[in-house]
Amino acid sequence: MALRTQSFKRFTVNVNSQIRHYSVPGEGTVPSAKAKYVPKSGTYPKGFLAASAHVGVKASNTKFDDLALIASETPCSGAAVFTKNKFQAAPVTVTRDMLQRRRGNGVRAVVVNSGCANAVTGKGGIEDAIKMGEETDKLFDEDYNSDDKGSRTVVMSTGVIGQRLPIRKILHKIPTAYSELGSSHSHWMRAARAICTTDTFPKLLSRTFKLPNSEATYSLAGMTKGAGMIHPNMATLLGIICTDAPIAPSALSTLLTSAADKSFNSISIDGDTSTNDTLAILANGAAGGPEIVSDNDPGYAVMQKTLTEFSEDLAKLVVRDGEGATKFITIRVTNAKRYEDAKRVASTIARSPLVKTALYGKDANWGRILCATGYAEGVEGVVPTETSVSFIPTDGSAELKLLVKGEPQNVDEERAAEILEPGDLEILVKLSEEPGQEAVYWTCDFSHEYVTINGDYRT
Repeated sequence: MALRTQSFKRFTVNVNSQIRHYSVPGEGTVPSAKAKYVPKSGTYPKGFLAASAHVGVKASNTKFDDLALIASETPCSGAAVFTKNKFQAAPVTVTRDMLQRRRGNGVRAVVVNSGCANAVTGKGGIEDAIKMGEETDKLFDEDYNSDDKGSRTVVMSTGVIGQRLPIRKILHKIPTAYSELGSSHSHWMRAARAICTTDTFPKLLSRTFKLPNSEATYSLAGMTKGAGMIHPNMATLLGIICTDAPIAPSALSTLLTSAADKSFNSISIDGDTSTNDTLAILANGAAGGPEIVSDNDPGYAVMQKTLTEFSEDLAKLVVRDGEGATKFITIRVTNAKRYEDAKRVASTIARSPLVKTALYGKDANWGRILCATGYAEGVEGVVPTETSVSFIPTDGSAELKLLVKGEPQNVDEERAAEILEPGDLEILVKLSEEPGQEAVYWTCDFSHEYVTINGDYRT
């Protein structure tokens, strides 16, 4: 089935006599600049199926699928990490309770709707989220509550906050999605597209890997959505990862938490943490081999490295699709006394509107980077006379030093402009010349289009 995508309504805005063209989601194709991030094929984990269906959660959506279903052919291990926003959406509460009640055992599916977040919707919203899980549970052969632990389904929602779901329409279409379940690339891609809101392209990755003490070849597949309201903890973001590796629930939970810290909790688009953020992982062991039960098992370290790198690549796709973004920025803070210090400095730079607007304007205003470094909260290890700042070009050429041990450099503005022209850029901040801890953050710039998209998002 051909990839179904949203198009982009064109807007022309006159700013200081400059004509700028902006785009917001509508009906059409993936932007040409983003097409390279959409895979044309994939290798998906054994025993997992995907599907989508059209509900019309938002009345304006008359034809694009907005319900996704991911299912394991057998009960599996499950784990998730959630937003730390105090106004947590109903599906976050319901899914957390389900995983705690089941202790991560016997999970069967993930059901997701886009178009409405089911957040700040009171007791009725909780009831709706429970109904979504129960309706999904009923579709599987076995008695889903045979172990008296209730639902086996992870529930997710994304979209506008403060509105109730059209729950009857959703419940009616969950069986439709179930009937469409399949294992092909097209099935996975349709599901990835169905969870999008202001995203301009579906975010889907897959890869294979090996584990010690096993001859099997394992697979990971993951999809995520998010383009705005992105900042830890976590980052409006949903993520679903599936693997056919055998991993016990307790080990799966620690693996995911560690991977999330260096991936989905290391990205920022606009500094806003959503009410709905959920990153879930399912492991069904369908590829066989010895089960990973704890961090003492031979496969644990390899699985941790593999999952972390995979999660990083998924998270980067979110940043590359930042609302109105024109640049993908890596912020690397090194030589810190503590990892926490390095990450807080990187996070502060990443969410600075002045830094982000300067980079949009291709202005090498390193003073804004230094300012953000200096006001990072809870960091004692910033010493002005030991701090250095550089731009790292994406073409492999020499770094452009802007500040060295507190001393400003004679910056070649033409060279700076060349470095800032491409879509990718790395900012390097050294807190000392002595070796120390390093943290990496990924963010994007702020453009006029960000305001355009969010100014009419709800309506």
